[in-house]
This record gives sequence, structure tokens and C-alpha cells, in this order.
Amino acid sequence: MNNDQINRINELARKKKKVGLNAQEVEEQKKLRQEYLKSFRKNFRAQLDNIEIVDDEKN
Repeated sequence: MNNDQINRINELARKKKKVGLNAQEVEEQKKLRQEYLKSFRKNFRAQLDNIEIVDDEKN
């Protein structure tokens, strides 16, 4: 997910609040949100997989 896609998500969200979206824009927003969530989950999972728990004894 790049900044242009995130900016487009935000642009559609603002437009939805002000004037509403047409059917094509609703589908675009849905698709972009799905891509964003997929990317977020992938990155979050990678962070969780790289966490190393260390106790007081450094185990």
C-alpha cells in the first residue's frame, strides 16, 4: 500500500461525509480498504513474528 492509495482512501472518506459517493466510488473505497487491511495485517503479523520475549534471566 503506497501513500497515493492511502490519500485516495482519505479523499473518498471526506467526500462521503460531505456529499456522498456514487456506486463506482463506493466499490473503489471498498477495494482500497480491503487492500489496506490486508497490508496492515501482513505488516502487523511480521512485527509479531519478530518479537522476542526475554525474561529476567535473559532466556
